[in-house]
Amino acid sequence: MKRESKQKLTDIDIKRYTRNFWTILCSIVILGALFLISVRLGAFGKLPSFEELENPKSNLASEILTDDLKVLGRYYKHNRSNVKYSELSPYLVHALISTEDKRFYEHSGIDYSRTVTSAIYTTLLNKKQGGSTITQQLALNLFSERRERNTIKRIMQKFQEWITAVRLERSYTKEEIITMYFNTVDFGAYNTFGIKSAARTYFDTTPDQLTAEQAAVLVGMLKGTYIYSPVRFPENSMRRRNTVLNNMIDQNFLTKEEGQKAKEQPLKLKLRISNYGEGMAPYFRAVLKEELKKEFKRLSITKADGTPYDLDRDGLKVYTPINYAMQQYAEEAQREWMEKLQRDFDRQYRNSDPFKGENAKLLVSGMRRSDRYRVLKEAGMSEEEIKQEFNKKVPMTLFTYKGNVDTVMTPMDSIRYNKLFLRNAVMSMEPKTGHIKAWVGGTSFEHFKFDHVKLAQRQVGSTAKPFTYAAAIDNGYSPCFPVPNHSRTYGNWTPRGTVQGGDPISLKNALKYSQNFASAYVINEITPATVASLTKRMGITSNVPNYPSIALGAYEASVYDMVGAYSAFVNHGTWIEPTMILRVEDKNGTPIYEKTPTVVKALNSESAYIMVDMLKGVVDGGTGSRLRWAAEFGGFKNPMGGKTGTTNDNSDAWFIGVTPDLVTGVWTGAEDRGIRFHSMASGQGAQAALPIFGLYMKKVYGDKNLHYTQEDFPLPPGGLTREIDCSQYKEFLGVPSSEGSLNDDRLGF
Repeated sequence: MKRESKQKLTDIDIKRYTRNFWTILCSIVILGALFLISVRLGAFGKLPSFEELENPKSNLASEILTDDLKVLGRYYKHNRSNVKYSELSPYLVHALISTEDKRFYEHSGIDYSRTVTSAIYTTLLNKKQGGSTITQQLALNLFSERRERNTIKRIMQKFQEWITAVRLERSYTKEEIITMYFNTVDFGAYNTFGIKSAARTYFDTTPDQLTAEQAAVLVGMLKGTYIYSPVRFPENSMRRRNTVLNNMIDQNFLTKEEGQKAKEQPLKLKLRISNYGEGMAPYFRAVLKEELKKEFKRLSITKADGTPYDLDRDGLKVYTPINYAMQQYAEEAQREWMEKLQRDFDRQYRNSDPFKGENAKLLVSGMRRSDRYRVLKEAGMSEEEIKQEFNKKVPMTLFTYKGNVDTVMTPMDSIRYNKLFLRNAVMSMEPKTGHIKAWVGGTSFEHFKFDHVKLAQRQVGSTAKPFTYAAAIDNGYSPCFPVPNHSRTYGNWTPRGTVQGGDPISLKNALKYSQNFASAYVINEITPATVASLTKRMGITSNVPNYPSIALGAYEASVYDMVGAYSAFVNHGTWIEPTMILRVEDKNGTPIYEKTPTVVKALNSESAYIMVDMLKGVVDGGTGSRLRWAAEFGGFKNPMGGKTGTTNDNSDAWFIGVTPDLVTGVWTGAEDRGIRFHSMASGQGAQAALPIFGLYMKKVYGDKNLHYTQEDFPLPPGGLTREIDCSQYKEFLGVPSSEGSLNDDRLGF
């Protein structure tokens, strides 16, 4: 009886325990399901939407491309550019899978056996073993700002990764997941994000060209970008690389022989660290960025959700007309001549102080424009305290043409040093299209960031004279018309000058020899208002007053505007707005902006051709004749024209050269007009600006891939109706005479 009672009690206990077990188990399952549902619904943090999964956000660098589709540079918060799966070296894919996720092709986002193993290692053996699949790591890269350090938060984040990983697997192929992973991973130092940036930074190559050992170095870094950095800790990097190579051997991605050969290789780093100023055309890229912002704002160009585009994050492709080779030639020509010119410039100040008298103000203004002054001012320092700080020696880096120099000097002395460096700007443009092919805004973007192509306006000097003669030609004057070439007073203005070329002198020879007296006479005859109006129609955007002195360049303009204006002469009188941007595409390749330049008929076609012929005279025996005989250029034989310009006290030197296919402007001067050449022999346009044009064009014509003609300028549509060969009027041009004594009909009126 007791035995039966005891057996019945045992059966009841078993049933109760069984019921409790299943109750607890079901509760756990239900609670787990409810927990996962609540995670999915965002109760513990927002999960990405379907749209976000389809279009994951990442800080993509925007690329600036040349006309031949080479990358000039990038705008970025994170230096990241996407690649396609076909652009990945197979070694990269094999290294990643064999090291990070051996069953990548078998699971659907979560490797359960690896997760359990990881938990056992961590809980029982107190050893860390990664349990995240590649897809989970991608989910973390795409949709979390960082890996949480707090244990509870990390557990919540882990569940979110699981759910997102499964959803990613449903939305993308395995190849797409691999590609997205490589595009989003952070390689630590040097602002290096994504495999394209990493391959370039550490090995100066592209992802498709990475060798097995290079791929193993980069994949090995993913375990710890600092501790396995091949730069900071090369021994650690080497060991980690060899571990990855062993994994590739174990997974049969490499034979033992291939793996052993790869492990015997040194790291062979080829560092190429990116920064905004690095690479070609940094001044152009800086100005272009601001122009893009203005255009997007003006045209209300936004993303689908209405938010504005961010050039540093949205992975745009900006197509420009800049030619990579021509940009390189312009930068080389500038550096070659400016290094020589700077030596000559420094020599004249060896035994004199350029900051005496009025120029002492330049040091004060330089101090007040500096970042150091602003910081000290914001810190509450008085003017006197700030001056004391500027006279204390501190470590700094100085620019030289031989490379940067680290030294110790006072900030005030560094201002003196930098202000004595000449600045220079070069811009080259196709006159028929408005396409800018080269843009060099200064001599060192790292040290002198202000752009002198578009942002700077400097006195133009004699490069303004063609506008006066063009106005005269367009109002019926012949290029052979003789005008007085001696000193005269116009109201309260008496210009200075020489009488080179004779008195009287033809308009053609007056421009050829850049004669001030003749130019002053011409503008007085046709009125300053006429010249100012034509100058503005030809694209000069700065103030051009209705004063007679504008004939001699007594106003300021940018290199950008002056090149555009001269291009109208070559383009049969039609001014085309200089074009920096061709089009912009979003990260998916969809066009979002296309430039339509403004076009203005500024000058009669025949008048424009006559002006080109007169500009040719400047090179053929005039102030620009150095282009014909100088050995450094090889003596150009092909038709070309141009105009030199030198301002008062040799503060600004100009040369604008024209060929049938290119118009190129060059300016040289110091940051402040008070710092200048002592003599015109060194500071005139023919010496301080023209040689850069010559060196540049020599390189352009020497490049057989560019195909720029060396033929003559084409005649205007309909041909010529006026005589431009002034030898037909020889009997008139060499004889001094009073105004009005010549037969105007004979001279083309």
